[in-house]
Amino acid sequence: MVGHLVPNMKLQRLLRESGMTQRQLADLLNAHVEQRGGKPGRYTDETIRRYLRGERTWPNPRYREAFRHIFDVASDHDLGFYDQRSTPTLVADTTEEESVRRSDFFRVALGTAATFAASVPLKDLTRLTQPTPVPSVVGRTEIQQVLNTAHVFSTWDNTYGGGLVREAVAAQLTYAVELLNARCAAGHRPDLLTAVGFLGQISAWMAFDAFAHDDARRMLRLALTCAEQAGDPHLRAEVLSRMARQAIWCGDPDSGLTLSELALVRAEQLTPTERANLHSVRARALAALHRVDETVRAVGQADDEFDNRVPDNDPPWMAYYDAAQHGGDTGHALYPLAVHGRFRSEARHRLETAVDGHGDTYVRSRAFARLKLASLVMATCDPAEGAAIGQSALDDAAHVRSHRADWYLRELNSLAATHSTLDGVVDLRRRLGGLTA
Repeated sequence: MVGHLVPNMKLQRLLRESGMTQRQLADLLNAHVEQRGGKPGRYTDETIRRYLRGERTWPNPRYREAFRHIFDVASDHDLGFYDQRSTPTLVADTTEEESVRRSDFFRVALGTAATFAASVPLKDLTRLTQPTPVPSVVGRTEIQQVLNTAHVFSTWDNTYGGGLVREAVAAQLTYAVELLNARCAAGHRPDLLTAVGFLGQISAWMAFDAFAHDDARRMLRLALTCAEQAGDPHLRAEVLSRMARQAIWCGDPDSGLTLSELALVRAEQLTPTERANLHSVRARALAALHRVDETVRAVGQADDEFDNRVPDNDPPWMAYYDAAQHGGDTGHALYPLAVHGRFRSEARHRLETAVDGHGDTYVRSRAFARLKLASLVMATCDPAEGAAIGQSALDDAAHVRSHRADWYLRELNSLAATHSTLDGVVDLRRRLGGLTA
């Protein structure tokens, strides 16, 4: 019999404090197991997710040892692991009389608390009266904490969308900005500015995903200021690329083109991955401006740079720009050309690369690519196949809180409306209606 799942809060806390993603933890575990036993480990991010949720509670001895080593803990209990085959004793050393007295106490206490809570607005109960104090001196520890926070929220954003926790990351950003007013060694100051700018960029992107565009613009300006003061060309280029993406989305591709080209000033300071990203953003702006030949050239430049990338040389925030992201970005750039009869197979191939390459860590990006692919196929060749692809896209989109995803859903629904008599399209539009409502 399967009981109610109990999330492994200890493991969740350890992973959160480490700043690692589920995939990174799986990779470290596999490497440790292979080093000790000679056989490659087989954990994936899905395996880690099951342990975090409590679907699995007792790894085999090799992996338990690896978990203890990576998190530097003394026991399996410290990791929240237990063997489900043994029956846990919930009350080991209390008599029946003590249990009764304890139950009576909790009933009285809870009744008193409920009476008090009923007289106080719930919002007032969430107000902080003792905010987290800002240290007077900031060093490597605080800088790493800001970076870890940025990585955790970035992972959440990519998996679930920005709609759920953008207020939380905004609060963290407010605290991080206060750190800039503390004393900091001159040698650490640029790293602190970069860390705060990175967190600002993550916060901005969550706001953008929720269509809080003014908030996103302010946070991106904050991030750009941090990058400029830190003298960090890599963060500067990434923030400008995000500014360009937002401008294009908001119907201002001319500003998007200007921002992407501004980011390419002193391009020799950037890595090939960063340049590939910027050229793909340029391509999207040019496509929105109906400059077809220049769009194609920009896609070619992005491909050339991407072919020369060395991921180990990239700054940490560029880890997202892999083959799947490149395929999705350039596929999106070619989409407006494809729906008008140009480069259809190329656009489709690139979007399929994105769909196939985005794992569970990037559910939102996979949903975007699938929805765009479904719209392309629906609009240009085979509505029935487009409907089938759309059904798969909805499986991902249903788990994401993202206004951008909602926009893609409405785009697909509009294209499907012209084929509303086909059986597969009817089923798709029924599901789309439920999600877009």
